[in-house]
Amino acid sequence: MNDNLEAELAVLIIELCHIEDILPQDVPADAPLIGPESPLGLDSLDAVEVVVAVQKSYAVRIGGKNSSREVLQSLKTLADFIRLKRPVKS
Repeated sequence: MNDNLEAELAVLIIELCHIEDILPQDVPADAPLIGPESPLGLDSLDAVEVVVAVQKSYAVRIGGKNSSREVLQSLKTLADFIRLKRPVKS
């Protein structure tokens, strides 16, 4: 699953934010997620929704030292954060 985490996150974000004009596979892993340069066109309200959904789906906490602005830089930074912070299943 880790190999496809960026793709999984792209699907989650596109569905969550009701983005209709881009496919998950067309979102570069290193492209900005938020702001005018984002291929997804996400704004700060979308970012809050993404943070909540990621926290619920992956049992990670975004906040404190790990500001959402840093974590949500790109699909890659978000996936790397999840890989680092996700509880290990036994």
